[in-house]
Amino acid sequence: MPLPANLYAIWRGQRPGTGPLREDGPPPERLLQAVWQHQRVLRNSLTLADGRAVRVLHPGFLNRESGPDFRDAIVQFGDETPRQGDVEVDLVTSGWRAHGHDVNPNFRAVVLHVIWDGGDADGLPTLALKSRLDAPLGELSEWFGGEDATRSAGLAGQCCGPLHALPRAELDAILRQAALVRLQLKAAQLAARARQCGWEQSLWEGLFAALGYKHNVWPLRRLAELAGTTGDQLSVELWQARLAGWSGLLPAELPRGKGADAEYLRRLWDAWWRERGQFSEVILPRSVWRMSGLRPANQPLRRLALAAHWLAAGELPARLERWFTRTIPDANLATTLIELLQPPADEFWAWHWTLKSPRLKKPQPLLGDARLTDLSVNVILPWLWARAAAGRNEALRTTAETRFLAWPAGEDNATLRLARERLFAGRPPRGCFQHAAAQQGLLQIVRDFCEHSNALCEACRFPELVRRVVP
Repeated sequence: MPLPANLYAIWRGQRPGTGPLREDGPPPERLLQAVWQHQRVLRNSLTLADGRAVRVLHPGFLNRESGPDFRDAIVQFGDETPRQGDVEVDLVTSGWRAHGHDVNPNFRAVVLHVIWDGGDADGLPTLALKSRLDAPLGELSEWFGGEDATRSAGLAGQCCGPLHALPRAELDAILRQAALVRLQLKAAQLAARARQCGWEQSLWEGLFAALGYKHNVWPLRRLAELAGTTGDQLSVELWQARLAGWSGLLPAELPRGKGADAEYLRRLWDAWWRERGQFSEVILPRSVWRMSGLRPANQPLRRLALAAHWLAAGELPARLERWFTRTIPDANLATTLIELLQPPADEFWAWHWTLKSPRLKKPQPLLGDARLTDLSVNVILPWLWARAAAGRNEALRTTAETRFLAWPAGEDNATLRLARERLFAGRPPRGCFQHAAAQQGLLQIVRDFCEHSNALCEACRFPELVRRVVP
């Protein structure tokens, strides 16, 4: 899916290391790591060097310290019990011994060696990705903008002065253009997945992953894959029971108390118990979930309760497309979309953060404004843009871009705060980030330039490129 050219897209092509990749040669190791972390692979056709099928239940967490590249991955080989352990990424099989991993005790927990091409090493399960990418290397290189680089804390960057000297209209234009690049890259990722599983399943996986926030993206995505294979039409509560059962997060013991709350959990167990044997092989281990540091609203079972409402209601992709083709004033975009996505008050989850938490004093919606913005700019609008681009419908593609640019600002976070410190010395122009697109544009600039340099901005071309625009 070629990206429409704009000034920022041209700048992006001039950053260091953006020369064309040879499709017959190995990619940079950092790109291969990004491919693994974001699973830009044909997930349904992965096989080890010895021929066994591979199912990735969780790719692991990127390790920024010494040791294997990814920690705590969960993978399944053939019909074996899922394994938990580390994943090492190398370009070639010989990297295992050449780098001393075979004698390094820090690598004893490695359960999978991911390489570009080749066979196994020392009998270690080895997965070659050369013929298992979901897009050509050139497209993957374009998509990868430094998502996984270590962010640098420190003083304002060298682009701070040129950006402050930039007229406000030009600054807003650059942020919008960078935001559109980000929209299109996200759309390309959804389109790549759609080529494997279809447009509707691609949407479901994107929505579930976004509900997982940053800690539980992959377990939620896996549950979306499972939900897409059944084709069953269930009630809200039966979907809640099934998703909770698949997740492995249902308590091992039933509550002994009485009351509506205890009765709800008993009903979940009764429903799940009847089909547990049918789905025993797909139940996720509890270790795949990260629960520490989560806000109450981001608890996985509560997010799954929301997804159950969507699944039970049915036709969510069609309803989103109808919303997309309606004429809606910019000021009403968020309110009309939340009306579509917000379910009626759930008799249990509107009053609880978890299965065991005390009853809240007042009900809380399953979908808040912050998560709505995240779903909109990261999944829904990119998915609609990708559909329009695939159908060569320029008018609908423009509609997706217009709504993306008009969407109100999302929740602030540490990444955005660091970006404002680096690019604006913590003092961006007043009103600069009133829309989510400006935030998205800032994130894209950081990923494309800041995260490919260091705290001293060595070899970063962004300051020079901005100076060319200053009158």
